[in-house]
Amino acid sequence: MTNNVTSIILLGFPNLKMFTFPFFSLLVLLYCGTISGNLLIVVLYLVSKTLQSPMYFFITQLSLCDLLLTTDIVPVLLHTVLYGGSTITLIGCITQFTIFAVSESSECLLLSVMSYDRYLAICSPLRYHSIMSHVLCVKLICIIWLIGFLVILNHTFSIYNLDFCGPHIIDHVYCDFEPILQLSCSDTSRIHTQGFMLGSLFLIIPFIVIVMSYVYIVITILKIPSNTRRYKAFSTCSSHLIVVSIFFGTLIIVYMFPPGGESLTLSKVLSLMYTVLTPLLNPIIYTMRNKDFKEAYLKIHIESCLLNPVALLVQYIGR
Repeated sequence: MTNNVTSIILLGFPNLKMFTFPFFSLLVLLYCGTISGNLLIVVLYLVSKTLQSPMYFFITQLSLCDLLLTTDIVPVLLHTVLYGGSTITLIGCITQFTIFAVSESSECLLLSVMSYDRYLAICSPLRYHSIMSHVLCVKLICIIWLIGFLVILNHTFSIYNLDFCGPHIIDHVYCDFEPILQLSCSDTSRIHTQGFMLGSLFLIIPFIVIVMSYVYIVITILKIPSNTRRYKAFSTCSSHLIVVSIFFGTLIIVYMFPPGGESLTLSKVLSLMYTVLTPLLNPIIYTMRNKDFKEAYLKIHIESCLLNPVALLVQYIGR
């Protein structure tokens, strides 16, 4: 491997000018909201006994994916926006892409597993708890993270072994697959083929599984005679359907646009959808539309309010 490129400049949005600080402030607020919202879901799941079910276990894993993605992309993005660009090493750039790819690929697989979970809950409710046991859930999550990590790591090694001759500028908001390959002077046809195969594995196949699951779910719901029961059945999977639509919709749109001209700016904006906005919306969608999460939060909030005066009193007596 020959490397004439040791450092890379991320341009981000170089022409913001007078909108730099407002955009930076907005990103900070979104970042804080994302971290707080997803951490809240993880904490609620860990401390609340009412949330110990497969659906909430998977939602917690989705929050971990979003936390990993957000902490990988947004801090560098904030520096890029504030200073009009960021300098990052080649290894750092490839590492950022690796973490991004692991989190996104794991989230694709996780969303397909969550759709199967909803399929079992609605189409086979009597067999649901016997099939979707806690042991199976843990095994599925381990497999998802393991596949995502090992497959992407192997792909990353292939990228790292390329010869990088320049240019040393990436006109994007983070180190993505195609912008990194544009820095290489090696033949990247094999890497592109490998990337297409990985896209099929992590994007197309999970999307097909999700569509098939919801076809069976809709057919089952339409057979329910009671409107109340029909609405209740649909409401259990509506949040997941919204998340899937936003996540897969933006991914598919972004990678259909060619990198150049006006479409490059549009690609940057759409990239913010699944790297910044989607991780923020996921906890909002799942908590605001979910009665169990609301009750768990209120219960913990009330308990903390009751325990805090007692703790202060004990501390005061101890003095």
